[in-house]
Amino acid sequence: MHKEMDVAKRAKVIEWLKTEVVDHVSRLFKSLWEGSSLKVVDSLASLVVSCYILGRRLGISYGDLDASIVEKLKKHKQEGHQLEDWYQDISALEEHMRKR
Repeated sequence: MHKEMDVAKRAKVIEWLKTEVVDHVSRLFKSLWEGSSLKVVDSLASLVVSCYILGRRLGISYGDLDASIVEKLKKHKQEGHQLEDWYQDISALEEHMRKR
């Protein structure tokens, strides 16, 4: 019975975190509409935190998620992503991730 309750609790937490991600995206869009840079930063930070925690609840370590992000950035650079070509955003984020 205890294991069944634990599984149900874990599933409930994952569902709750999914709604948090959607809520933070909504708040981000509202902040962009309002033009409040403080709210935009807060919304983005909340979204990133929720994504990391959701990943952890799904069995993905923070380190593995970071490594996957770095690999994705490398792939985008190799494929000539437009944001890299125009603004070097991919390289800047990759450098930031390496320094952490």
